[in-house]
Amino acid sequence: MDRTWMNLSRVSNDYRNGVQTFLNFAFQNASQENMILCPCNKCGNINWHFREVVYEHLIVDGFIRGYKKWFFHGECTPSRTPSTINPAYPHSAYHQSVREDDMEDKMPRRRLQDPSIDQNTSSSEETNSEEQTAIGSSNVPNTPDEPAEIQSENVGTRRGRGRTVLKELYELNPSERVKVSRNNLGQPVGSKARLLAGYLGIIARNANILPINYESWHQMPDSNKNEALNNIKEKFVLEISDNYVKKALGKRWRDHKSTLKKKYFKKNISLEEKLRNVPSGMLRYQWEDAVRFWNSKKGEDRERVGTSSKQKQKFTHTAGSKSFACIVEAEKLSSGQKVGRLQLFDITHRKKDGSPMTSKAAEIMEKLKDKKAEYKAVASNDSSVNVDDIDNRIITEVLGPERHGRVRFQGSFVNPTQYFGSSSQQSMPSGSQAQVEVQRLRDQMSQMQSNFDKLKAEATAREAEQSRKYDALQLQLQNMMKMFQKSQNSPS
Repeated sequence: MDRTWMNLSRVSNDYRNGVQTFLNFAFQNASQENMILCPCNKCGNINWHFREVVYEHLIVDGFIRGYKKWFFHGECTPSRTPSTINPAYPHSAYHQSVREDDMEDKMPRRRLQDPSIDQNTSSSEETNSEEQTAIGSSNVPNTPDEPAEIQSENVGTRRGRGRTVLKELYELNPSERVKVSRNNLGQPVGSKARLLAGYLGIIARNANILPINYESWHQMPDSNKNEALNNIKEKFVLEISDNYVKKALGKRWRDHKSTLKKKYFKKNISLEEKLRNVPSGMLRYQWEDAVRFWNSKKGEDRERVGTSSKQKQKFTHTAGSKSFACIVEAEKLSSGQKVGRLQLFDITHRKKDGSPMTSKAAEIMEKLKDKKAEYKAVASNDSSVNVDDIDNRIITEVLGPERHGRVRFQGSFVNPTQYFGSSSQQSMPSGSQAQVEVQRLRDQMSQMQSNFDKLKAEATAREAEQSRKYDALQLQLQNMMKMFQKSQNSPS
C-alpha cells in the first residue's frame, strides 16, 4: 500500500484521500466494533475513537511521525467488546493546523541522529541473537511529556507531569531502532535506558495489548506478553533478556492498575457509579471486570496484604525515574571507581540539599556509618579484607536479612545468585574477619538470652496473676456455697 501521502500537507486532497484509505484498512481489520486506537499525535495509539473522530484528529494533528506499520489496528489482536471511550486530550483547532502545514515544508524535519540508533533492517529475531552487540550514546535524550494541569485546593492550578508520549521515538525511520546496553547484572543502562523505560510504560498502559482485567501478571496470557515484547523490539535493539523486559512490563502494568484504582475506584461513590466511571482510553468490559474484582472479598484481602507490606517500608529513595543501575553507571563513569551498596544508599536517599530524605533514613545512615567504623577498626591490619563483604554484612546487621530473591539497593530484578554468586561471597577467611564474626554472634546470643529472660519473667508474672484470680474465684464459690446451705437450713 502506498504511504507517500503521509508526508504531504494535511490540507491537500491527496492527504485526505490517503487518510480515508488508511481508515478503510484499519476498520476492515478492527478488533473492536466501530472503533480503533487513534494514531494521531495527541492520542498516540492509546485512545479508542469512532471513524469520524479519528479522521478529524488525523486532519488536525496528523499521524505520529514515522508511524507507517499500523500494527496497533487489529491485525494481530483478539476480538474485543465495544466500549465507550471519553476523549482524554484536547486537539488543536483546524486553522492552527493549516498554519502548521504552511510552514512544515519550509523547515527541516528534526530527527534523532545518534550513534545508538541502529539502521539495520534485519528482523527482531536476528537482532536479538547473542552475537549482536550494542553500544549506547553519551547523549541522554529527553523524554517529552504532555503537560497537564493539576488542581490543588491550597495553591490553585499548577503545571505537572502529564502523559509520556515519546514523540522522538516515533520520528525514527522504520529501518532504525534504538540500542540499549546492559550492565553485568543484566539491567538496562546508558543514555537510552530511560527512553526504554518510558516506552515500557506506554505499552503497559495499552489496554488492547495488556488488558487490566486479569487478577495478576501471572494470569496474563503469554500471547499478550509476546505481542508486547515484539512491539518493543520494533523500536529497540536490546541487550537485556526477554525475561527482564517481561518482568519490567509486569511491574509497570501493576503500577498502572494501582493508579487507576486509586484515581477512579477509591472515590466515595456507589459500585454502580464506579462501573460507569470508565477511565478515558480504557475498554469498558475490562474496567467492569477489574472493578468487580477489587470490590470482591478476594480483592479486598489482596489489598490488605499490599497495604500491610507498604506500611513496612521504612523509607523511600530520591532517585526519581532514574534507575539505581543508571545511577551506579553514571557515578562509576564520573569517579572512575566502583560504587558500593552503602554508597548507593547514601546517594539515593538524600535530598537535593544533601540532607537525608527522612528522619528514619538519617537514623539508618548513622547506624551504617557506625558499623562501618567498627569493621574497619577490627580489619585495619588485615589487607585481605574484602570491602564488599563488609558492606554486605553491615547492611544485613542493620536492616535484617535480605527478602527472598531480592538484593537491597541494586534496583529491580536482581537476585542473590546474580549478585553474590552461586557460593556465598560473604565468607570471612581472615583472622580479623573471624573475630568480628565471633563478636557479632556473641552479641546476638546475649540479646537472645536477654529476650528469653524478659519473656520468662513476663510468663511468671502472668502465671502468678492467673493463680491469684483462680484463688479469688475459689473463695467466691465457697462463700456462695455457704450462703446456699444457710438458705436451705433456715426454717421456712
